[in-house]
Amino acid sequence: MNLAAMDPKNYDAQLAEKRIKLEQDFADFTPPSLEVFASEPAHYRMRAEFRVWHDGDDLFYYMFDKVLDQKVRCEQYLPAGTLINQMMTALMEELRPNHDLRFKLFQVDFLTTLSGEILVSLLYHRQLGDTWIEQATQMKARLAEKFNVNIIGRARKLKIDLDKDFVVETLNVAGQELHYKQIENSFTQPNAKVSVKMLEWAISATKDSTGDLLELYCGNGNFTIALAQNFDRVLATELAKPSVDAAQYNIAINKVDNVQIIRMSAEDFSDAMAKKRTFRRLEGIDLDSYDCNTIFVDPPRAGIDDDTLALMQNYDRILYISCNPDTLKANLEVLGSTHKITRFALFDQFPYTHHMESGVLLERK
Repeated sequence: MNLAAMDPKNYDAQLAEKRIKLEQDFADFTPPSLEVFASEPAHYRMRAEFRVWHDGDDLFYYMFDKVLDQKVRCEQYLPAGTLINQMMTALMEELRPNHDLRFKLFQVDFLTTLSGEILVSLLYHRQLGDTWIEQATQMKARLAEKFNVNIIGRARKLKIDLDKDFVVETLNVAGQELHYKQIENSFTQPNAKVSVKMLEWAISATKDSTGDLLELYCGNGNFTIALAQNFDRVLATELAKPSVDAAQYNIAINKVDNVQIIRMSAEDFSDAMAKKRTFRRLEGIDLDSYDCNTIFVDPPRAGIDDDTLALMQNYDRILYISCNPDTLKANLEVLGSTHKITRFALFDQFPYTHHMESGVLLERK
């Protein structure tokens, strides 16, 4: 983390550098004009993690600056949302004088929503007992006078929820309110306002679709719920059980009735579709009944395996969201033999870093 580079005055220039690099890296695929979706230049992150340093009676958050090669004290943090910065101050005022809450505390994680919820996770190099629960409960009550807050205590092989381990985000997407359960320690897009732009772009890219949608790596249903309106039915897969549970919750609270979630990996699903193997968890599901012309993928940084790429080439339209341009480019070397890029987007989820979130719509040649 280069904290010195985080200057809102430099934001437009760093975004322009990303745009130029992405356009140059993908020029061989002759994509259309790049659509660029900017971030807020400050206070854009909905989650943040800080290590905690003990210095006698003092206690403070810090991050490691790779450029300076040293720890940097963080009283406030420019990328973090306003709610996180407010809680950073209020929480530290509670922790510093309280031995039972600060003893062997080494990290604090924050997860917030645009709709005003905040989840605070306190991580310890010791076991937590009744005294910690009592003190944390009292602290939560005091903080609750100003914040919609929940607190979690974590130690080795131990997790204590004072109330719940999730927040529920509400996003206004293309004129409709969508609600998302976001669980502590599960993946969520960190930049909520850019996430809205990503969802709206995906809705726009698929608005003239026919038939059904197949989605791989659906996570908590972030895109699933937004895209369901554009298709007759949606069949989605996700391997992580907490994400599947959150997706089912999100389907219910958003009153979406045309989505089915299957808990399995993209690799296993590709084998099932190719009739290579049978899976007990697919019993009672008629895969052949789905009329999918479009496939949507939002894979991890490692990209997509060969079998899944082969599966994707069977669909007329491929919508691909990527958090790693290098693996996207490698995957396009395969997909480009059958499909061409008809929309191309850069989403600046991570200002002041080299990371780029991108999206492509591919249509059969």
